[in-house]
Amino acid sequence: MRNILIIGAGKSSSYLIQYLLNKSTAEQLQIIIGDINNDQAQKLIGNHQNASVIALDVFNKTQRTEAIQNADIVISMLPAHLHIEVAKDCITFKKNMVTASYVSDDMQALNQEAIDNGLIFMNEIGVDPGIDHMSAMKVIDSIRDKGGKMILFESFTGGLVAPESDDNLWHYKFTWNPRNVVLAGQGGAAKFLQEGKFKYIPYHRLFRRTEFLEIENYGKFEVYANRDSLKYQSVYGLDNIKTLYRGTMRRVGFSKAWNMFVMLGMTDDSYVIEDSENMSYRDFVNAFLPYSPNDSVELKFRHSLKIDQDDIIWDKLEELNIFSADKKVELKQATPAQILQKILMDSWTLDPTDKDMIVMYHKFGYELNGKKHQIDSSLVVIGEDQTYTAMSKTVGLPVAIATLAILNGTINTPGVQIPITKEVYTPILDELKTFDIEFNEKEVPYLGYNPLNN
Repeated sequence: MRNILIIGAGKSSSYLIQYLLNKSTAEQLQIIIGDINNDQAQKLIGNHQNASVIALDVFNKTQRTEAIQNADIVISMLPAHLHIEVAKDCITFKKNMVTASYVSDDMQALNQEAIDNGLIFMNEIGVDPGIDHMSAMKVIDSIRDKGGKMILFESFTGGLVAPESDDNLWHYKFTWNPRNVVLAGQGGAAKFLQEGKFKYIPYHRLFRRTEFLEIENYGKFEVYANRDSLKYQSVYGLDNIKTLYRGTMRRVGFSKAWNMFVMLGMTDDSYVIEDSENMSYRDFVNAFLPYSPNDSVELKFRHSLKIDQDDIIWDKLEELNIFSADKKVELKQATPAQILQKILMDSWTLDPTDKDMIVMYHKFGYELNGKKHQIDSSLVVIGEDQTYTAMSKTVGLPVAIATLAILNGTINTPGVQIPITKEVYTPILDELKTFDIEFNEKEVPYLGYNPLNN
């Protein structure tokens, strides 16, 4: 048997584990899941004879190194900042490694050691990043193969609630790490290219600079810019491109309402709120508003942010119960972002029968034989329930397929890498089609850049 160690059994691991269990007998696999909390992992494997669960605290060096030493390949499903210690152990014990996270500077620094040891450290092999890379490079390479020159590339992804489970005014529920949603866009201005011009959107303007797009059969969406679109310019081989823009998709109206939290400072994660555990939600909101001996919290809120009483934004805010004097924060030494996250989780957590939805859209503009052309490519995946979500499907399956391909030697180029080569993306995209993860690609008249951000 060949041992696959999965570290972390969080929300995105259900399809990953299911896929590997289904392959375990034919491929002679033993799946070992290491987690600090074994309950979820045990639930996912049931009584499967080719799987086991071990207690693994990633900060416990003895537990971590023993587990990695006994594995043939390691999958880290931990939060991104925790991958590096696992990666260093993989170098020490000469184990290949797979993650769905962005390549950090610390991870990239291990590239030469990985190459020297003949090791594959595959990163960014989830949905975004992951499926976005693979599906984009497939089309970009096909354009180049026929002599075309890329002039525009736009790419947007959203983890949303499926239409049949869309029952709140925000048209949104958490389908992945809520903390990442609350902190989205922070850490520097969004950077991108449009028509040969560098564009920058600072955080305090990010959610008011949106574009709109339509996905066939699923209606209209809005997008806001990701933090740094430019880092993929050289990675994708788009050094001479005129427009390069990557962003996040939400339903129309989300960003304008979310901007209220940004303007008040509720998404700040840099300081703690005094006596936060004894605060009510109403106290928390009031902490950001001017003092008044007469005006209510609601009135001060509306006046501060210039919200009319009949504005749909007001209904969205009230729906979250943020003005409740009865609901308590109950978090010690909490930052504003942590408190806001708790408030939102009351309303935006998927119910057991809820379904989520992944939506992805690419726009490719290129020149061929003196003419400009455009390809639109879109993907929609609907989840099954609260456990087998579209998010876990589109993150977990690419991770699982890549892991097995590395184990079987069909992916064999060593080093710290992401899935942008034909060797990697072709077989993975082909297999994803068998799970109904397939893009709808079509040639459309060339429209160029969106003038909203010119």
